[in-house]
Amino acid sequence: MRFLLRHFVVITGVLALVLPASSKADLRNDAQHAAERAVRFLSTEVASHGGYVWRYSSDLTLREGEGVVEKDTIWIQPPGTPSVGTAFVRLYEATGQPLFRDAALAAAEALRQGQMRSGGWQASIEFAAERRKKWAYQVEPPQPKQKDQSSLDDDKTQSALRFLIHLDRALRFQDARVHQTAIAGLTGLLEKGQFENGGFPQVWSDSPAAAGKFPKRQASFPETWSREYQGHQEYWTQPTLNDGLMPDVLETLFLAEEVYGEPRYREAALRAADFLLLAQMPPPQPAWAQQYNAQMHPIWARKFEPAAITGGESQGVIATLLDVYRRTGIPRYLEPIPTALDYLEASTLSDGSLARFYELKTNRPLYFTRDYTLTYDDDDLPTHYGFTVASKVSSLRREYEQLRSLSPEERLASHTRSPRRVSEKKVRDVIAGLDARGGWVSNDGLRYHKQAGPVIDMRATVANLQTLADFLSTDGAAQ
Repeated sequence: MRFLLRHFVVITGVLALVLPASSKADLRNDAQHAAERAVRFLSTEVASHGGYVWRYSSDLTLREGEGVVEKDTIWIQPPGTPSVGTAFVRLYEATGQPLFRDAALAAAEALRQGQMRSGGWQASIEFAAERRKKWAYQVEPPQPKQKDQSSLDDDKTQSALRFLIHLDRALRFQDARVHQTAIAGLTGLLEKGQFENGGFPQVWSDSPAAAGKFPKRQASFPETWSREYQGHQEYWTQPTLNDGLMPDVLETLFLAEEVYGEPRYREAALRAADFLLLAQMPPPQPAWAQQYNAQMHPIWARKFEPAAITGGESQGVIATLLDVYRRTGIPRYLEPIPTALDYLEASTLSDGSLARFYELKTNRPLYFTRDYTLTYDDDDLPTHYGFTVASKVSSLRREYEQLRSLSPEERLASHTRSPRRVSEKKVRDVIAGLDARGGWVSNDGLRYHKQAGPVIDMRATVANLQTLADFLSTDGAAQ
């Protein structure tokens, strides 16, 4: 056991505690040792085929993603394989230790084995032979009736690409497989995923992106719309803003431009941002819908997502446009924001929240009953989906006003992110939380197995690895 010597000095009559200079170096050594233990445990005991899922029972016999998961399945959607791999990259960048690099390379190879021919990824990757046959993986010979679905829903393909791009840069572009997988994914995203109008679907396949089907046009109200669900109509192949799709895509494209220096990635990002301008509805509801068709009319998605103006995605679009302006300084990305904020403020509910859905033109809040009948009443709601969202209008307005007032130099400085500094206490808590194997265990349960804890949760694990990486990369801690 290590004992820290404590020295007391008197400063202007006040007794003060002074830690010896070596204590920070000792903590750095402890943090790196803890990270090594954790990554060794993850890569040798927890990983399957180099990849990860969301949650494990503490004894590693039970596994979950968005459902029960078998051992030969790994998960993409955060906090799955790309999230864990990105933490490994951060540790490698902070320390140069081959252990972290090799764990990241194993995760990248798992992603390569599950990359679709269209370039992206689905929610999971199958390694069991029978289940693997049904998917059109790029590394496998084509077979009849295989599914080729690259998904942008819930940050699947985007998170995989960001991990690979970060790893490619950390390896100085010297690993051909990592580089080729990243570039193939970006090429699929641009050439097969992005529509002519700049938007993206939830899912694309191995064919050009609906050439000519989605021309540039301004969003508008349909003459009529059904208040009853008419079936899915393959909504996932049409432009969408649901589940933070566009912010995740834009972050990925701007990262690709930064790392590879190729103009096409910035150009694609700006086309996507311009789609957000096109997607703003006219008065009296100058905000955004979740889903659009080729005529840029709001449409139904799932049976509890009607054609409507949405409080949640509209706030997300505003935040995204602010970020695009912060990155580019192009004034047109600020122009839609004031009227959108005024509209949302005027649409605030009595409890200070916003409705998830507002009826087209009337602006009445829309809800569903438990049997999925559209209604104006909120007294019989399904429990799996939120029909109100927190209002961020005030903070978005402050951010808009502040950003608008910055000089170009100040704007660029506001976009530059300094390394995140963490407190020594937080680092010590993370180190202390490791069990004898090198795992972080909590008492949370397994949702889909309906079983109590203890569990190993990858969201917490990734956060802890990132904390150690932040501390190691800044070579110290905030006081």
